[in-house]
Amino acid sequence: MKKDWFVIQTLTGKEGKVKESIEARVKKEEMHEYIGTCLIPTEKVTETKDGKKRTINRKVFPGYVLVEMALYTGGEGADTEPRKRVVVDRTWQFLRETPGVIIGSWLKRLPTPLSQAELDAIISTKPSQAAEKPRPKVVFTVGETVKLNEGAFMGLTGLVSMVDPDKGKLKVEVQVFSRKVPVDVDYWQVEKLSAEDMAAQPQA
Repeated sequence: MKKDWFVIQTLTGKEGKVKESIEARVKKEEMHEYIGTCLIPTEKVTETKDGKKRTINRKVFPGYVLVEMALYTGGEGADTEPRKRVVVDRTWQFLRETPGVIIGSWLKRLPTPLSQAELDAIISTKPSQAAEKPRPKVVFTVGETVKLNEGAFMGLTGLVSMVDPDKGKLKVEVQVFSRKVPVDVDYWQVEKLSAEDMAAQPQA
């Protein structure tokens, strides 16, 4: 069966458990025809802490995993109208029985598969060396629009939804696949938009 990529919401901090559960159940229940690869998008970040440099893998999508699966019959994919989609029962039941997976919103509106461009933007992460830069003395506020300069979503803009000045971290909501997704970033990974940039932003 034709498989497409979908973004699956999970309980916060349970991304790894969900991935392990999916992979184990696919093997045990022989679901390879319906469920393919499961990924947790991460990026390598080099940081300096207590005078020591280290490279860590950081989730770029906290609370989400990517799953390749045959959710609709007949090979319907991203270009198929939602009202014409027919859900594959075995795949749907598999998701509902996976601990840690949240699909409540799908009961009201069926999800749209990721396009190739969206998939490439998410999984084409590159190691970031900018973590060694001094933290900029910039004050951010909730509701402010910023541009991401590092990570998988470099070049995208989003709204600041949380500010942690003590740690120099922000939570920014970006529009990726027809929904707002929170992305955790450091101060140095974003920049404030100028008046000209703000004027050039498309109106909602």
